[in-house]
Amino acid sequence: MKGRKATRYEKKETVKQDWYVVDLTNKTLGRAATKIATYLRGKHKTTFTPHVDCGDFIVVINADKFRVTGKKMDQKIYFRHSDYPGGAKYVPLKKMDPVKVVQQAVKGMLPKNRLGRQMFTKLKVYVGTNHPHEAQKPKDLEV
Repeated sequence: MKGRKATRYEKKETVKQDWYVVDLTNKTLGRAATKIATYLRGKHKTTFTPHVDCGDFIVVINADKFRVTGKKMDQKIYFRHSDYPGGAKYVPLKKMDPVKVVQQAVKGMLPKNRLGRQMFTKLKVYVGTNHPHEAQKPKDLEV
């Protein structure tokens, strides 16, 4: 293989993970969730490796101040089932906990495997502007 360079894969020991803060005030939920999922997965880095968790930590503040387009606030329904007969639950978006709404929007954009579940643990969502991650010196991330 003269003149060819081998593809360089990142190892989990050599990955540098940063911390970012995302303010969801007046941001569209789906567009913000897409950007957050990209950063959690690490696809914004040149050293992206599909089988390694090379993403960053994301702290979401003001999770209750997101917006949605159209009539989704009234018409969007979240479904869950308890696996028992008659255990179906239908909850409209406006009655859902905003933290759970943001988490579910981002989680649906991550891989559905062990690596995706590991990436999801790096997402921290808070309703107010206060969060306990100031010691990590998070940078602002514009969505």
